[in-house]
Amino acid sequence: MIKTLSSIDQEIERSKEVFIKEHKKKHKDDLRLPPSWKSLELTSFGSLSKLYGNLKHTIKAKDLIAFEYGTVNHTYLPSWLQSIAQIRNYCAHHSRLWNKNLPGTPKLLSKPPLPWLNNVPKENEFKDLYVHLCCMKYLLNVVQPENNFTACLNRLLNKFPTVDPKALGLKPDWYNEPLWLQ
Repeated sequence: MIKTLSSIDQEIERSKEVFIKEHKKKHKDDLRLPPSWKSLELTSFGSLSKLYGNLKHTIKAKDLIAFEYGTVNHTYLPSWLQSIAQIRNYCAHHSRLWNKNLPGTPKLLSKPPLPWLNNVPKENEFKDLYVHLCCMKYLLNVVQPENNFTACLNRLLNKFPTVDPKALGLKPDWYNEPLWLQ
């Protein structure tokens, strides 16, 4: 937790945002972090994921947050957030995602409350990108129901036809799954 707070503090210190500069000017003697509504706007996805993961399981807000994202309770959401943060870091550092064994293992809900997959990947397929993309799409369907993630993914696959969708873990008819039809 100390590392996470230190990371957030560094992100705030580096910020050139006007609202942070004004906050520091107005509260120059206050050594605490700015209020959460200011601090969290500058916080990286990885730090947000760690903050959520570090909340005690007994805190009701942890389950409430998970419920709001359609992941039922705190058992599932942290692994999804960690997975997304890892993939984001790979992308930020121009690493390959194609045909790569991903280290994160998202915990999947047995009966998700929102549209999911009929053909759920088996645990040995969790190293492939597909299951991680499914988690992203599921969360995106909650926060932005009218998203175009499926269309963007299709365009990307069409633009690079030499990329074998199987090497990403995609099933032959993945785009017909209830999750991807939204």
